[in-house]
Amino acid sequence: MPVPSTIYREVHLLPSILSADFAHLDDEITRVMDAGVRIIHCDVMDGHFVPNLTMGPAVVASIAPGVHERGGLLSVHLMIEHPERFLDAFAAAGADVISVHAEACPMLYHAIEATKALGVGAGVAINPGTPVSRVRDVAQLVDMVLVMTVNPGFGGQKLIPAALAKVPEVRTMIRPDACIELDGGVHRDNIRQVVEMGANWLVAGSAVFGAPDPGEEAKVLQSLMAGGPRD
Repeated sequence: MPVPSTIYREVHLLPSILSADFAHLDDEITRVMDAGVRIIHCDVMDGHFVPNLTMGPAVVASIAPGVHERGGLLSVHLMIEHPERFLDAFAAAGADVISVHAEACPMLYHAIEATKALGVGAGVAINPGTPVSRVRDVAQLVDMVLVMTVNPGFGGQKLIPAALAKVPEVRTMIRPDACIELDGGVHRDNIRQVVEMGANWLVAGSAVFGAPDPGEEAKVLQSLMAGGPRD
């Protein structure tokens, strides 16, 4: 089922299961969705495009039914070489939005059009060292631009301010009904600033699943995103 267009304009917290306890993955997801989370983030790494190796379509397929039954969505971030080869597999596994890296796609138009043809949301991601101009020509085609504010490959890094500064420029390039997803170093002390800069889908991995109670931390972060008090 296509992603409702309105959700791209809403502000959402996206807990990344990269930082979750995979031995109790369903429980971890249930905790944050009970706390009001609607979108679960899946970081896919191949050990080549980035120096780490994580999940494949099988993990996405294992969690998709439970997420969808609860009215949730899956945002899948492909940090892999030749991502166009795996679009079908991740769409079939239950991905609702798939992001590919501009740096990994010599035929970026093709990858975006192929993603949209599968009936899922299409996103393009850029690394901290990649200029915004790299996505300018496709900005009106995508449903989402994913701005990486850490070097991809590992969780728990500090947000890079220069990467965050790209967000306002990206906002001027995309459609009014598209979103900016921001991934990397988001936590209690900076999450409101990130929203104020113009990002509206915020990925948080260790900030959520590294907390003693992921559900309660998700509530705090969502409150801060909405302008509520920290304590």
